[in-house]
Amino acid sequence: MSLLSQWVKIMIKKIKGTNDIVEDAYIWEWVENKFKNVAKRFGFSEIRTPIFEATELFDRGVGKETDIVQKEMYTFEDKGGRTITLRPEGTAPVMRAFIEHGMTSKGLPQKFFYVGPMFRYERPQAGRLRQFHQYGIELIGSPLPIADVYTILVAIESLKAVGLENFKLKINSTGCEKCRPKYREALREYYKPLLPKLCDDCQTRYEKNVLRLLDCKRDAEYAKSAPNILDYLCDDCKTHFGELKRLLDSLGIEYEVDPSIVRGLDYYTRTVFEIKYPSLGAQDAIIGGGRYDNLVEELGGAPTPSVGFAGGMERIILALKNEKKIPPFRGVDLYIVAVGDEQRAEVLKMAEKLSSELKVDVDLMGRKIKSQFKNASKEMARYTLIVGEDEVKTGLYTLKNMSDGTQTKLPIDEIVKTVKS
Repeated sequence: MSLLSQWVKIMIKKIKGTNDIVEDAYIWEWVENKFKNVAKRFGFSEIRTPIFEATELFDRGVGKETDIVQKEMYTFEDKGGRTITLRPEGTAPVMRAFIEHGMTSKGLPQKFFYVGPMFRYERPQAGRLRQFHQYGIELIGSPLPIADVYTILVAIESLKAVGLENFKLKINSTGCEKCRPKYREALREYYKPLLPKLCDDCQTRYEKNVLRLLDCKRDAEYAKSAPNILDYLCDDCKTHFGELKRLLDSLGIEYEVDPSIVRGLDYYTRTVFEIKYPSLGAQDAIIGGGRYDNLVEELGGAPTPSVGFAGGMERIILALKNEKKIPPFRGVDLYIVAVGDEQRAEVLKMAEKLSSELKVDVDLMGRKIKSQFKNASKEMARYTLIVGEDEVKTGLYTLKNMSDGTQTKLPIDEIVKTVKS
């Protein structure tokens, strides 16, 4: 056997950290549709951005000192010599599109939602892959706490729409450019004697972006005793956070104030929040978001305060499985059975007509009638429709209910109505 023949026989497998969604694809479609419907109900329109962008977008938007930019981005040079990055998150691309298409002229606020794949080079584990999927919204233009609460409300309603219950909302404020410098200095003073005990990453973060120390999983024990950012907020940030809590209280939304939440991206200002599902263990944040009032300006646009969130599809589906809230698989509505080969053309005509209102399928393998019924059962068809010589002549077709075996003869015009009922 030649080397070429041996090479051809080698099985090509999926890349580490990616996943084939096969048997669960119907679950993904169901969850995505639920999320999209909630977003539309709250006045958000869909936006679709490219899966790769200029690397500078994430350097400037996400922050050069974040773990995402420093360690996790898939960055490469294209054939034109440009530095390109597969998008690691969805907000910066939406803001870039907002600026590039001059959407401010259409009035504010602008409200968008997105669903799609993101890419980060991380250690793969349950609920965290290198190609992962997010659903998110961006509410662009409002500086008011009511916009933060509106965003949180959409996040909660999204989870309720798929039936999740055992989640917890945690909120915090990261302050603004006026009050954050004092807090950074307080953190430096606190962590200075701890430096020899910190991991290598945190020692670098101490010099470049001390806020990131609060986000470290390895040194989380030190963060518990760190200065509380809420003690350093300026009057404007205190007022904003107070109004946020008042509005959440007025809606009866339960929450916990958690000063350790800073999120992993540099663009956040003031409000940050996470929705956690504790049963998932270490990777328990299923939705995270907050306010980013300076991001549009950082990317070259006019000052435009904004707020949003992103939810991890993989983790949400894991949570649904944990709560046993997965919807049952629904097969085709109607499997059309040909009694003989001479009826196959008639079967195709009926499939063409009925598929406008029902999910239909037919045999494409030349099976005998018994095998067609077996295949209909495999596909979990709700009904089968028998098409034979007599049926074609009389115009009355045998409709069989696959769950109880009852059969009825009906004209074609009555079939849709019966199956739907």
